[in-house]
Formats: sequence, C-alpha cells, structure tokens
Amino acid sequence: METGNYLFLKAGLLFLLMTGCSGLDDGYSTNPAMRLTFSVDTLSFDTVFTTVGSATRSFMVYNTNREALNIETISLDNAPATGFRFNVDGRSGGLFSGIRIAAGDSMYVFVEVTVDPNEKNRPLLIEDHLSFTLSGATQKLLLQAYGQDVHLYKGGFAIERDTLFTAERPYLVYDSIVIRGGVTLSIEKGATFYMHDKAKWIVEGAVKAAGTLDEPIVFRGDRLDYLLPDVPYDRIANQWDGLYFGAGSFGNEMSHVVVRNGYAGLSFRESDGGESKLKIYGSQVTNMEQSVLTAAGCRIEAVNTEFSNATGHIASLSGGDYHFIHCTFANYYIIRPGRSGSPVLNLKNYIQEAGNSVKSAPLNAVFDNCLIDGSFSEGKEPLRGELSVDQSEKDGEMLSLRFNYCAVKTMETEDARFIHTRFINKDNAPAYKSLGNADNGFSFDFRPDTAKVIIGAADPAIAAQYPLDRLGVSRVGGDG
Repeated sequence: METGNYLFLKAGLLFLLMTGCSGLDDGYSTNPAMRLTFSVDTLSFDTVFTTVGSATRSFMVYNTNREALNIETISLDNAPATGFRFNVDGRSGGLFSGIRIAAGDSMYVFVEVTVDPNEKNRPLLIEDHLSFTLSGATQKLLLQAYGQDVHLYKGGFAIERDTLFTAERPYLVYDSIVIRGGVTLSIEKGATFYMHDKAKWIVEGAVKAAGTLDEPIVFRGDRLDYLLPDVPYDRIANQWDGLYFGAGSFGNEMSHVVVRNGYAGLSFRESDGGESKLKIYGSQVTNMEQSVLTAAGCRIEAVNTEFSNATGHIASLSGGDYHFIHCTFANYYIIRPGRSGSPVLNLKNYIQEAGNSVKSAPLNAVFDNCLIDGSFSEGKEPLRGELSVDQSEKDGEMLSLRFNYCAVKTMETEDARFIHTRFINKDNAPAYKSLGNADNGFSFDFRPDTAKVIIGAADPAIAAQYPLDRLGVSRVGGDG
C-alpha cells in the first residue's frame, strides 16, 4: 500500500501540570515527576496489506511543562521483528538519544509499518511499543496494526475461463481485471476488492456477484488511511477507475454489491437492448468523480438499489430499456466544490457518436416507487430540476417514460407520465439520516428521516412484492 501523504492527527492535549522542585542540568529539568504528553493513547493502523509497501501514521509529542525536558532515548521495544519503523521530526533511525524538547514545545513522530506475509486468511494483529525514557523513567505508547494477506493482481489479469472468486481473502487489484467474452466470473458473498489508483474492471463476458445483506461484495479504493484527521480516503471519490461492460457483455447479475469511491461507477457500452445487460438488487453505487451509472442501448433492471453522489449525472441513459423499482437516485455531493451542473437523471432517446453525429435510440424507462432528489432546485419548468429529458425531434424516434408513485425533484406538472408522483421542492424537501459533514466524516445515509414527501408515497401493490428495503427493513404495514 502506498504511504501517500503523511497524515496529521488532531492533538488531544492532556495537560499534566506536575508540582514540586525541579533541578536544572544544562538548561533542562531532571525532575522525574515531569512527563511527556502524546496526542493519542494508542497509534492504530487500519489493515495493512502484506507484500505491498507500507502504511504511515503520525502523532504529536508535547512538553506541557514549564521547563525544557531531555528525552534520553526513543526506541521500539521489539524492532525489527514487528515491522514498525519510526522517525522523529523528519530524521530516520532505530534509536534516538539526547532529544531536547523546550517548555511548551512539541514534535512530530512518524511511524511506518510493513507486514510480512503470514499465509493466513484472517488479519493478524501486530503490536509493539515506542518507549520514551527521560529522567530515569519510561513512558510507552502502544502501536497496533492488522496485517492481511491478499490475492494480488498486478500488471493486468485476464480471466480466460469460467472462474469463482472466493471470499477467504481480499483482492488487491493493480491495473485491471479483464473478463474475456463468453466467460463468466462468479463472486462469492463477502468478497472485497481493493482497487489501486486507476485500476478498473473490463467485462466482455459476465459477472455473477452473489452478495448477501450480511456479507455484501465490495468494490472500493485501496487507500485505508486518512486524507484529513477525520476524513478517511474511503469517503473520497476517484480512488480508482470503475467497472466497464463491453458491447457483448450480457447476463450480468449483482446482488448486495457495494461499488464506491471510483471515477465512473458502472459504465455500459452500447448494446442490443433486447437481451438483459444487468440485473442488480439490494446494492449501492455511490460517490463517483463522474457519473454513477452510464448506459447506451441497454436493458437493465434495478431493484432496492441506491445510486448516489457524483460530480456528474447519477444516471445517464441514452436509449434502451430500463426498469427501476424502489431505487434511490440522490445527489448531494459536497466533498469536492460544486457539482458540474449535471442533474440526477439524464434521459435521451439518441446516442451521441464520434464526430458529434447523432444516432436514433428509442428509450423506454420506468421508475416504480423511486426517489429522484438532489441539491439542485426543482427548476422553472417541468422535466428540469434534477431531471434532464432530451428528446430528439427526428422522425421515428421514441421516448417513453413512466414515473409511478415516485418522489421527483422537478417542477410540478400534469404530464400523464407522472402517475401519483410527489414533486419535491424547497418547501417539502425530504430529510435524510445524514447528508454528510465534517462532524461525521462526510458520511451519507439517504434513508428518510421524518420525510413526509417519501413516507407513504409508494404504490402498495409494488411494495408488497418487495416488502424489504436493501437493508432488510420492512417497508409495508402502514407506510407503504
């Protein structure tokens, strides 16, 4: 794993003002009652992958006393057996002696860990202590890290025959995984794929990802450290590339799959819309640098799935046949400044080809019991706001839409394509569990929180067919 930028922890200052007489020796105190203060009690590392680089964390050492202190030694108790290394104020070494720290002053200590392969499927706890000796006394700071063996794919990996990826170890992917045409890759519940910077999947065959509510399949970036003290990289988009499905890829199935923090989410090249491209259930695709779902001329069915947060469109559909049931399309992206002006849904009955030529592509899109919401206003005319419906005027082209028992952020309209639809505006905007902020590490939770525009808005007949939401919570029995 890359060390990346060094990460500075918030200093939780713990003032221990010791009283008593102090002797002075060469300008520093020799009073054994005086102690150092650390910004953490334990320096903990998230999971560190074996065989791949190192991880680095930092902490602060404070002298909150009124006199300078002399740190006689700083050392690791069990180096090099544990794989920890450290440097002090930018100086590397295994042992430091005679470090003077002025009254009220502080210094950084950076700790790095590299984990040797252990040939085990479960993470291995690694511990050591960093010892500070001064005035004949020793203070210790606990260091903890979990080492995890992984299936490592570097330099591009092509799957040439039907294959099962099991979940006994995570997968760390550099470059790409390519599934050849006519080949099916099955993925076991609980599998996790850590994707390196710019790594991607190229699917020419088919993926059968069979996660469960308790053991989902996860695609995410491989950065396990923090961008800021309270913001993990796992909240930041563009940590890897995305999943790309070729024109000849059909029969893909995803159940309880989480795809997060990439560049382009799920992208489907133009296909013959008569054959199923994807069936996705109980899943979440979220936090993308571009669009979350992009498809041209495809046949896709999604149930109980959340598509959320991007600088681009949440779903951009150009021709094809789509059915979304109990799905959330939401965009309150705030981690990077400003959305690009792209509404949540972009619906077109044509395909833009190379050279700006336009190809006719009839679109049929049905939304049953869906939420379409975002940070834009409802707009000043129908089919705007968080909708962009772009219909070519060429003869013979068709665009068929149905929003059935949905909540949609667009200007209220009597358009017959909106059936029992509740139109969201600034006066009746839904409330959600969390729309992300610095206090909760920019965590988003689009479950409704006393949101009258959503509660009770579903078609009860359809809700009865899908009585549980993607988190296993009942949606029937009063609220629909």
